[in-house]
Amino acid sequence: MPSTSNPTIAYFSMEIALETALPTYSGGLGVLAGDTLRAAADLGAPMVAVTLLHRKGYFVQHLDAAGHQTESPVEWRPEEKLEQLQPRVTVEIEGRTVHVRAWRYMVRGETGRTVPVFLLDTALPENSADDQRITDTLYGGDADYRLRQEIVLGMGGAAMLRALGIDGDVIHHINEGHAALLTLALLERQRDGRWDSDVSEIDVAAVRQQCVFTTHTPVPAGHDRFPLDLTRRILGEARVALLEKAAAVDGESLNMTLLALRFARFVNAVAMRHQEVSREMFPQYEIESITNGVHCRTWTSEPFQSLFDKHIPRWRHNSMYLRYAVKIPLDELRDAHAEAKAALLREVDRLTGVQLHPKFMTIGFARRSTPYKRADLIFHDLDRLREMTRRAGPLQIVYAGKAHPHDEFGKQLIERIFAAKAQLGDALKVVYLENYDMTLGGTLTAGCDVWLNTPLRPLEASGTSGMKAALNGVPSFSTLDGWWIEGCVEGVTGWSIGEDRVLPQDPSHDVVDLYRKLEQEILPLYYGLPYRWAEVCRNAIALNGSFFNTQRMVGEYFQNAYFPRGGVVQSLSSVAIG
Repeated sequence: MPSTSNPTIAYFSMEIALETALPTYSGGLGVLAGDTLRAAADLGAPMVAVTLLHRKGYFVQHLDAAGHQTESPVEWRPEEKLEQLQPRVTVEIEGRTVHVRAWRYMVRGETGRTVPVFLLDTALPENSADDQRITDTLYGGDADYRLRQEIVLGMGGAAMLRALGIDGDVIHHINEGHAALLTLALLERQRDGRWDSDVSEIDVAAVRQQCVFTTHTPVPAGHDRFPLDLTRRILGEARVALLEKAAAVDGESLNMTLLALRFARFVNAVAMRHQEVSREMFPQYEIESITNGVHCRTWTSEPFQSLFDKHIPRWRHNSMYLRYAVKIPLDELRDAHAEAKAALLREVDRLTGVQLHPKFMTIGFARRSTPYKRADLIFHDLDRLREMTRRAGPLQIVYAGKAHPHDEFGKQLIERIFAAKAQLGDALKVVYLENYDMTLGGTLTAGCDVWLNTPLRPLEASGTSGMKAALNGVPSFSTLDGWWIEGCVEGVTGWSIGEDRVLPQDPSHDVVDLYRKLEQEILPLYYGLPYRWAEVCRNAIALNGSFFNTQRMVGEYFQNAYFPRGGVVQSLSSVAIG
């Protein structure tokens, strides 16, 4: 094990959500990374982070009246938000020397401690026009472009840390496989430039002691892999040969997940069910589970922050104190939610001109638009929905979410929601908000009455939006997948859709369960027993909010992944409790 005398955790992630004004993230993976660093700063953890600058961001979403999505680049000026650092490093791409600089952003914690984030940038005059664009667009371009980005992130990131003096006693946390090539940089460093000899297990073990890996993808097709002919051209024949000697190449492709698995001493999935799925995909590896969380202070709305400050004054320093939400008077909780809901309805009116009713049950659904998330499942039977609202009570739904520019099926999903919206008219108002981001996400998860999530099992590795809703007393109504298997206490913290099984016998059964519970349990409870409803909301905070947070999650990483034999864990615990 590395010495724990003066350790540093170097957290590598292709995207990190630092703040809304910085377009350095696309969705869940980036928001999780940002929440991880915010919790690390709160705890005073010895951590730094490495990512790419993304000068053109992910994209700006435009939706026309029919829901047709188009995209445009994000315009922002890094020098207005970030500090440019002096060191320059180089990486070799397709035989050329590509120069890389870093910008710094400081994540500041609750107690004033900080975690520096280094954003790598190739937009330098020394580089060719094509190479200057490598760090432009998050998840843009083809496999050629993506591999170039991953070389800069992994190998350039490893070089930049050394140039910044962050060297020696470093544990590298690879957050998803995009940064897996940093293991190649560490292997080259371990071999001290020796290219002609075989790679020994001693070499591999030396790299493994420096790396831990978190996988987020529950299906084989979602893992980055690059054909070997492309990899040899861009990465270089000698480096591919080195990887082959290290048994880190998968047949005729370079699989970034397998590369990270080969060189990591600790590997974890991001929920207990995801652990089961990952072990089935990679049975030759030992894969643990650390369930994701969210950063409490970031995702708790102002009304609920005030409520917690009044009744649970230590909640900002120790998230476990949210267990004491069980003592919060129901009338005060109802008042706080009414404020958060009013803020959401004002934002809907500002963005769309649609005025939603403050007393109607409001369902929220916001996440990346891709087919497996089944955002239109609730519209399976529009006549049934119309009848339900007449019999059980009125309903309104607020959507948000981007489809990847190359995901035509995801774009069609948005169009189907717009078509359902048009057919339902005033019988059930539906709005779709453009440009889902951190700010809008916070407003949505706090202001709706129920958080809906309908992924096709077992494709949701974890999910975190329902955790944000729980912090604001909003119960989830979700497929039993990802984190919700662990968080759902039926009728107590929310409601399940379908059965708890890895593969449902028939996914269409989910819609039957969705309609039945919505009509017979959820709407009657909301309209008929408002204080019993408020108890469910309070339970969501006390049971789910107190556990599914990044303070608990980061503590598990330190105890189970970074320093399983002790070391700095005790000092982190004292920060959390103090």
